[in-house]
Amino acid sequence: MSTATLAPRRHLLGLGLWTVQTLLALFFIYAGFTKLATPADQLAAMMPWTADHPRLVPVTGIADLLGGIGILLPSLTRIQPRLTVLAAAGIILLQVLALLFHLTRGEAAVVPMNMVLVTLTAFVLWGRGRALPVQPR
Repeated sequence: MSTATLAPRRHLLGLGLWTVQTLLALFFIYAGFTKLATPADQLAAMMPWTADHPRLVPVTGIADLLGGIGILLPSLTRIQPRLTVLAAAGIILLQVLALLFHLTRGEAAVVPMNMVLVTLTAFVLWGRGRALPVQPR
């Protein structure tokens, strides 16, 4: 393919990556904040597992916050943009563990969301790791 053909594809890929990174960041920052700031009884009404595993709530809340920040901020600032790839790998691991956790609890209705998050995050992992990495300052 010619360079003229590749340029629009790279632009479209870049736009897609920034969009997915932003959506994932918003989702995980919101999820982390919700887990850390919502009273336990209200949180249990939204996420039943939190009543059975209260010590897991702050751990997953902090992981969500860090993942949400890491999936976007390093690329956006171009300060250590490789951290975005590491954040994506961490989010995938967290979501696979969450998927298994929910399956063992009989909460199969939550699994499609985990799969969507894994898929979107794998796109960022591939895109920022191989296809269109952000160059550091």
